[in-house]
Amino acid sequence: MTRYLLQALLLSTFLAFSGMTWAQSYVIEDIEIEGLERITAGTALTYLPVQVGDSFEDSRSPEVIRALFQTGFFSNVELARRGDVLVVVVEERAAINEIRFSGNKDIPTDALNDALRSAGLQRGRIFNQTVLDRIETELRQQYLARGRYNVDIDIEIDELPRNRVDIDITIAEGQVAKIREVNIVGNEAFPNDRLIRGFESGVPRWWAFLSRRDNYSRQKLAGDLEQLRSYYLDAGFLNFDIDSTQVTLTPDRKDIYITINVDEGDSFRIGSVDLAGELVVPEAELRELIQVAPGETFSRREVVESSEQIVQRLTRDGFAFANVNPVPEVDEAAQEVALTFLVDPGPRVYVRRIEISGNSRTQEAVYRRELRQLEGAWFNGEQVDRSRVRLQRLPFVETVNVETRRVPGSTDEVDLEISLTERMSGAVSLGVGYSQNQGVLLTGSLSQDNFMGSGNRVTLSLSTSEVSQLFNLSVLNPHYTVNGASRGFSVFYQKIDAEEASISRYAANRYGFNVSYGIPFSEFGTLSIRPGFENVEIDTVATTPTEILDFLEREGDEYTLFPIEMAYTYDTRDRVVFAASGRRHRVGAELTIPGSDLEYYLLTYSGQEIFKLADSYSLSFSVGLGYGDGFADTGELPFFENLFAGGIRSVRGFEDNSLGPRDSNNDPFGGSFRTTASAELFFPMPLAADNQAVRMSAFLDAGQVFADVSDFDGSDLRVSTGLALTWMSPVGPLSFSYGVPVVKEDGDELQEFQFLLGASF
Repeated sequence: MTRYLLQALLLSTFLAFSGMTWAQSYVIEDIEIEGLERITAGTALTYLPVQVGDSFEDSRSPEVIRALFQTGFFSNVELARRGDVLVVVVEERAAINEIRFSGNKDIPTDALNDALRSAGLQRGRIFNQTVLDRIETELRQQYLARGRYNVDIDIEIDELPRNRVDIDITIAEGQVAKIREVNIVGNEAFPNDRLIRGFESGVPRWWAFLSRRDNYSRQKLAGDLEQLRSYYLDAGFLNFDIDSTQVTLTPDRKDIYITINVDEGDSFRIGSVDLAGELVVPEAELRELIQVAPGETFSRREVVESSEQIVQRLTRDGFAFANVNPVPEVDEAAQEVALTFLVDPGPRVYVRRIEISGNSRTQEAVYRRELRQLEGAWFNGEQVDRSRVRLQRLPFVETVNVETRRVPGSTDEVDLEISLTERMSGAVSLGVGYSQNQGVLLTGSLSQDNFMGSGNRVTLSLSTSEVSQLFNLSVLNPHYTVNGASRGFSVFYQKIDAEEASISRYAANRYGFNVSYGIPFSEFGTLSIRPGFENVEIDTVATTPTEILDFLEREGDEYTLFPIEMAYTYDTRDRVVFAASGRRHRVGAELTIPGSDLEYYLLTYSGQEIFKLADSYSLSFSVGLGYGDGFADTGELPFFENLFAGGIRSVRGFEDNSLGPRDSNNDPFGGSFRTTASAELFFPMPLAADNQAVRMSAFLDAGQVFADVSDFDGSDLRVSTGLALTWMSPVGPLSFSYGVPVVKEDGDELQEFQFLLGASF
């Protein structure tokens, strides 16, 4: 632009001294602008410092030319005179017709377009070569920050008719420079391998084939340095400092060596711990929340956690904006720190209004009944957090965010703003298949966890094959009463022709119904009761095993049953789908009441403990037990109620229901005692765009089924290990697992790859 402006000024100076075109002064009768293509004359006139009726002198020419150049619309401007008409001759800058990228993989095209747009370069805008040069420099810096030191950026400008241009940006990203070594110099208290163990930058472990740990990134290294600083501060090294960081690139630009120079300083201990400020909660209660004590090594993490614990306690009493500031007094000579937690509770506030947004499919009342913090009540941080957890535990809610905002003009009121992201709450499944055992298989199911936005759960499933036909309809209202009691009912019909199935061979017709009630005993505990009715009719086939024939000879082949199931569930998990922390324990008992043709009971227990290790990483331990038997005139658990194990729901890597006792045909028969256990490490799926919808795990499963509890032998347990993946797909939850049996016996039926539509959590 400077070059064009200089040319225009020289031209205007020349014309000023030429008596052929210019006069000394005249009154402008009209202004004409020539050379406009896209810009309207009215727009151009608004930028002129003169107008019709003004007296124009030669000395004002540079002013006019400068004003038009500053708009950025023009590459050349000339002035002329036709009588008393001021003639402005312009040449417009080219307009951008299209911007195209090619070769970029590491940085998405949308991100590159956003960068250009923020700099004023986009389709339809005026082309500016100077800005484009800056963008090239910025793009190069972005790639250098990602460790791509061999990046090559080529920009071509294609001129088009009607003063337009296309911008073609070709990027050769090159290979990411690999980190070959990370070395820390100056450390004496801790060895290198311990300090860099948690770094995101470094040499990958030998088993991490897909790891990108050796891909250099300036942002990753900055995070690693902060982690290193935190490690030392948590170990008491208050004067720790990072003197310098050298990132050395080899001449071929392929390898990187990182050297971090540190000054550890001395380790400090806690000298004393005091509380000061306005103690609106008894001091003894607050001291119990402090995690540091005199004589212990100073830890910044424990100090911060202590402050957070005190703040959380204060919020329970309505002090929503409490602040606890730990004030350290360092004694360098004694290498001690005297800590004082300064408590500023702020004003006590109550909740004026709770606003809910994001509920596009669900009635607002469905969410409000989950809230534990009420409008008009004192603010309680614990109840607010519990409300958030209860909302995100709903199967049709993906994320929940709660913000506390002060009411303008009030010192003792706040509003809660709850924003929700809803997930698909229904699943439809239709399938056609063929099985060697079952022949043609037709299946269909419809489930809705949020029927018509009411929060009610409705499930309808149908399936038919040469082996079995099944119909089931169930409805559950989780808030049948205002106190949170639930009620539901279910009707079912099942016909089994198992002559060619891979389990004990018999035919059966079963139909019935039940009604279920859930009674909350506490915030986390629920008692459920489910009475019902069931009719079972057994038919034998040519290959029915003797175990079943003997049972039918004793008990008959048709039974009217009145089962009742009771269970107590204690559940503190933060969510139902993809839980990251908490526990769930369930103790259940099912028995048939007097008046039933068969009298038996079935006791079950399942427990799960989930520990959050880090963001998106959790460790789960679970165990399951089941035992059943007959009573009164029924001497054993009916064979059609036997317990089974094996498959993706219990011991992965073994075929469904294949573990345990076998009948006289060597088919799985099940047993009256089952035990299972599992340890599972959950982690996000690498390269996944949305880890809210998909999760992976590494598991270790164990379990077995025994004919009776007295037959239990730990050496008979089967064990498997492997990887699993769960995906909340648009058609419903999908689970996949690849399990390798590590403890097995000859004759076990193995199935390493397994999948399931309709995962359990």
